[in-house]
Amino acid sequence: MPEDTTIQGEKIGTISHYFGQIGVAVIDLADELKVGDKIKIKGSVTDYEQEVSSIQIDKKPVATAKKGQSIGLKVNEKIRVGDEVYKL
Repeated sequence: MPEDTTIQGEKIGTISHYFGQIGVAVIDLADELKVGDKIKIKGSVTDYEQEVSSIQIDKKPVATAKKGQSIGLKVNEKIRVGDEVYKL
């Protein structure tokens, strides 16, 4: 039986950079994201969920980021460039 690869939630962005030393991802947003949203990060080896605890744009904290912006997001696990981000 084939594995179910359907992801619940809406794709809201892609990881464009990852700073492994500080655990921060740069996400190019395709939709709005707010502090408190639950997200899933999925890639060829990445697959985990977390709540958004803080968002930064140009090193300044913001509560909401809009489509088209690039944001910094603290992540709980190692991720990879090209991983996709879904809002649950």
